[in-house]
Amino acid sequence: MKPRYKRLLLIGMGVAVLGLGATLVLSAFKKNLVFFFTPSQILAGEAPRNHSFRMGGLVEKGSLQRQPDGVTVAFMVTDNVQHIRVQYRGILPDLFKEGKGVVAQGQLGTDSQFIAEEVLAKHDENYMPPDAAYALKQAQKAAAQGAQKAAP
Repeated sequence: MKPRYKRLLLIGMGVAVLGLGATLVLSAFKKNLVFFFTPSQILAGEAPRNHSFRMGGLVEKGSLQRQPDGVTVAFMVTDNVQHIRVQYRGILPDLFKEGKGVVAQGQLGTDSQFIAEEVLAKHDENYMPPDAAYALKQAQKAAAQGAQKAAP
C-alpha cells in the first residue's frame, strides 16, 4: 500500500473515531438534560409527559402531609398563581419548610400529581435558583395582567 493511501486511511479512521466520540458525548448529554418548569407551565401543558424534569416554586403553607409509614410525604408547590401536588418517598432536606423555596425532580403522574425522585431546598433566606426566581416573577406578572384585564 502506498504511503499516501496509508495516510488517508489513518485520517479517515481518526475522523470516524472522533465522530463516534462526539455522538456518544451528545447522547449522554441529552439523556441527562433536565428542564425546569413552574406549576403554571406544567398545567399549561409545557412540561414533558414521560420524561424527568424539575419543578420549582414555594411550598404552600399548611399543605405538608406525612403518611403513616414515616417516609412518604405529600405537599403542594405553588408559583403564587397555580399549584401542583407533589408526592415524595424519602427523607426531606433539613431546610425544607412550608413557605420556602423548593425544587423537585421527577415525573408528572397521570392525575397531574408530580411524583418526585429528589427534593432540594434552598440553603439560606436570600437565595433562590435563578430559574425559579425568574419563573415566579413571570407568573406574578401574568397574574397581575390577568387581574387588570378582569377589572372594569
